[in-house]
Amino acid sequence: MPLLSFLLFVFVNSFTPGPNNFMAMSFANKYSFKKSIEFCLGVAAGFFVLALMCSFFNLLLISILPIIKVPLAILGVGYMLYLAYKTLTSKDDNRKKNENGNQNLFAIGALVQFVNPKGILYGITVVSTFILPYYTSYFSYFIFSLFLGIVGFISSASWSLFGSIFQKIILQHRKAFNVIMALLLVYSAVSIVLH
Repeated sequence: MPLLSFLLFVFVNSFTPGPNNFMAMSFANKYSFKKSIEFCLGVAAGFFVLALMCSFFNLLLISILPIIKVPLAILGVGYMLYLAYKTLTSKDDNRKKNENGNQNLFAIGALVQFVNPKGILYGITVVSTFILPYYTSYFSYFIFSLFLGIVGFISSASWSLFGSIFQKIILQHRKAFNVIMALLLVYSAVSIVLH
């Protein structure tokens, strides 16, 4: 396996802006870095499962991809636009903040992987390009999936840390921050449609 190409591909796809990273930063800003770690762990668990599924069912997924690509894209774009709307219209209300703080961020992080077209296409690509041509054991699929889950955790935790470090600045400019985060989510949705 071309290790450097694999690592660069994983790094670029994991750390560049996308729904996971935007949501991690927003949750850290809204709740706290510590609370956002639940979401990041969910991202890691969800992507681990997704990468395993891609490893075991890659041939099947590639053969049916043209059939599922459009519904998957519509679902993912719709969800991202919903998240953008919720981000844009969120208020800094302590009462609401405490209620929302009880959300299961782990479940949100895990489940969003299965409606995130960028993540799904990334999983299919990394598995079909870098793993399946070079490895055939189930153990190697497990180890690579675990590695990809860990990288997903590190990238979303990095974005969470950024959100919590700049929390005071972001709080002063809450409306502008929400607009920017909403626009980035819309950009992610539009890029999926145009890709």
